[in-house]
Amino acid sequence: MSKYYPPTYSSKQFHCIHCGVFSKQNWGSLNFANGTHSEFTYTRCEHCSNRSYWYDERMIVPSEAPVPPHHSDFPDECVSEYDEARDIVARSPRAAAALLRLCVQKLMVTLGEKGKNINDDIGNLVRKGLPVEVQQALDYCRVIGNNGVHPGEIELTDNPQIAHSLFEMLNFIVEDRISRPKRVAELYSILPEGALKAVEKRDKVE
Repeated sequence: MSKYYPPTYSSKQFHCIHCGVFSKQNWGSLNFANGTHSEFTYTRCEHCSNRSYWYDERMIVPSEAPVPPHHSDFPDECVSEYDEARDIVARSPRAAAALLRLCVQKLMVTLGEKGKNINDDIGNLVRKGLPVEVQQALDYCRVIGNNGVHPGEIELTDNPQIAHSLFEMLNFIVEDRISRPKRVAELYSILPEGALKAVEKRDKVE
């Protein structure tokens, strides 16, 4: 996945909070009716033309979201938790981490597990041949998410970047476990029928 550039005050280009496209941003000031300047500014996305409004160098409308949007192949049943976490992460990293823990739990069902105990589900996936980097990403989300729910050794309020990284990890997991197999299956399906039957015959268990 390409690098995500979050909306940043006075930046000339970043990923738009509305359309998600990395685009040029045009800045302007909001004025009072008498023509005097206010402390509010706005930026208009050159791609979708939507505006975002800022005060004291922070985006206030829509809510500030310094993390990437969910992957295009994110399971529908997980999207609401991801988007809610994205909406509040700037104000409460712990609450966002707790929501993403629930997101991981739901994702486990999509990956063929029970979704009741995340740790057990990860262990089952490892026994099925889960790549180590995906195991590490899942355990990272599990441990950090647990710290959002219960007091732990990791202080998310003082280290918001740790909570921010959960979004990147979840998108990586979806890319590896859902998107890549989906793309391979789509390409494989266009092979000639004769070639597909030959492969099936070759791999048939006697």
